[in-house]
Amino acid sequence: MAKRVERPPLREGYDRWAQSYDATPNPLVALDRRTTFAALDPRPGERVLDAGCGTGAHLARVCASRARGIGLDFSRGMLSVAQRSAPGAGLAQADLNGPFPVRSGAFDALLSSLVSEHLRDLRSFFREAHAALRRGGRIVFSAFHPELARAGIEANFSEGDTEVRLGAELYSADDYLNAMDDAGFGRIERADYRGDGALVSEVPVAAKYLGKPLLLLIRAERIAP
Repeated sequence: MAKRVERPPLREGYDRWAQSYDATPNPLVALDRRTTFAALDPRPGERVLDAGCGTGAHLARVCASRARGIGLDFSRGMLSVAQRSAPGAGLAQADLNGPFPVRSGAFDALLSSLVSEHLRDLRSFFREAHAALRRGGRIVFSAFHPELARAGIEANFSEGDTEVRLGAELYSADDYLNAMDDAGFGRIERADYRGDGALVSEVPVAAKYLGKPLLLLIRAERIAP
């Protein structure tokens, strides 16, 4: 029997998903957590902004590295979980489609993990990210790979016999790269990650993504004043 499909408002959807998010088998999240933090490589004493911190999984590792983490998310449900996951971090509710509630030039590094499909204006987002960083600061940005997004796959979770779908803005890799360049980022590096055997061992449902591009990761630096 097919599941009933529901499309709640985005914030409500993530509030409902928050408590079960980390327990939901998710190949994309597993691959992101394997690769993205290593690309960020936070150092002791650095100030790190996690823009779209979700349940605080990355933020907890930032704090464990003895960097100073600040997390932003628009979902109160997600922030309540992040508060437990990363009690040493500062947290604030913020919609990343608007101005970031942080001081300009305050951060050494900025992480934005798997929020791209909910950004309505990439140029505005990357301008805000650029402004939040000091000169020479770095950004690590991960996204659901555009090749799979074009196939109609979107963020979703189950509640009993209901599949809750959260929608997705469709962007190409060039959309991200061009918006970052326009914002003033330089030394832009792109990496594409595919489903592999290690991922299938961790999350068996990832078998359908074996060899397929699953995660896009971009690293760049603020070089413009």
